[in-house]
Amino acid sequence: MSDQENMGRGRPRQFNIDDALDQAMQVFRSQGYHSTSMSELCQAMDLTVGSIYKAFGDKPTLFAQVFGRYLSLRNQALNARLKDSENGFQKIQILLQFYIDSVQDIEGKRGCLVVGSAIEIEVLNQQLAQAVELALNKNLSNIKQFIEEGKQDGSIGKQLNTDTAASLLLCLVLGIRVAGKISSTSPNDSIISLMMGILKN
Repeated sequence: MSDQENMGRGRPRQFNIDDALDQAMQVFRSQGYHSTSMSELCQAMDLTVGSIYKAFGDKPTLFAQVFGRYLSLRNQALNARLKDSENGFQKIQILLQFYIDSVQDIEGKRGCLVVGSAIEIEVLNQQLAQAVELALNKNLSNIKQFIEEGKQDGSIGKQLNTDTAASLLLCLVLGIRVAGKISSTSPNDSIISLMMGILKN
């Protein structure tokens, strides 16, 4: 998808919408919604303020598009890993590994847009706050589904309380993204085996 930026009297310059959103995404992930200025977005996206408003709208509208694209890309990446899973236990194992891998190197330092936005939810408008809440609830729902699948296929203990375990897992994956922003606290694969042991018992 592409759009045009008006270059004065010269010919309009083509730019890729998705590429521009990806550049804005890096700024929002690194600095958060509230701390990101339009001038910083202009620099990152290599567009004028007018072009950003024309193509994406104001800052909240731009952020909503960035947030939607972030979720789409993350879900695509996770689903690509999950497609070869054999049971609910493996799905949770893959999910945890996905989050561990997400905090490696520069990716980890940039942080998770969902987690960062949840921390800032009080400064977001109602529409954005609802989008963040929906994303978190969707994550929780998916985890519950994986646990129930595991209990049905026998890979997870039937005595496990689904709601409690799902809440614990959600806190764990969100915590992984927070701890991953600092090298000294970045988690590794060892926490996966510990968590999976809880699900087995």
